[in-house]
Amino acid sequence: MKILMVLTSHDELGDTGKKTGFWLEEFAAPYYVFKDAGADITLASPEGGQPPLDPSSDADDAQTEDTERFKSDEAAQAELASTKPLSAVSADGFDAIFYPGGHGPLWDLAEDDDSKTLIETFAASGRPVGAVCHAPAIFKHAKNADGDPLVKGKEVTGFTNTEEEGVGLTDVVPFLVEDMLKENGGIYRKADDWAAFVVVDGKLVTGQNPASSAEAASKLLALL
Repeated sequence: MKILMVLTSHDELGDTGKKTGFWLEEFAAPYYVFKDAGADITLASPEGGQPPLDPSSDADDAQTEDTERFKSDEAAQAELASTKPLSAVSADGFDAIFYPGGHGPLWDLAEDDDSKTLIETFAASGRPVGAVCHAPAIFKHAKNADGDPLVKGKEVTGFTNTEEEGVGLTDVVPFLVEDMLKENGGIYRKADDWAAFVVVDGKLVTGQNPASSAEAASKLLALL
């Protein structure tokens, strides 16, 4: 099993002067679900190299067994520090693609042509595509073979409008994940704010929030 994980390279939280990036739990939990299942993981990001970590996800109250495991895993840290540039990555040879969230993807991966091409290639060839929390932002421009939005008519989830309101960033983000998925014709589903919730529709796997990360990865694996 070969799985491509794609992380954000964007570190500016709008015009707040604060930093953002990827959410540590949303990377670490899926990474170890895949790793422990024996998968061969390749990490990529738009700019390559070390992706920016959202400082909020490094706070004491955001830590989990998986994030603690990552912090003592020098091999995984080295892997993360040397992600491949997306422009140099082909879909060939991979069995699935997975996107961890954090607010960063709203700015870069949502608009990235290389990412869009990868998603469309995986989807067209019947290979699983997974995204958790803010990462379903990647479906903003992705299309199916008919030229319709990839999520049109599909059951999906992602960070809710009320969760965004809860973290006080509704007026900072370039768009709301829930609204965009609905506008693209997705059949949007959600559970209570911050509850683990994952939706699988065909080979499309989406998770609502950080708590959904491990389950989203497990459900992606189940499709392989």
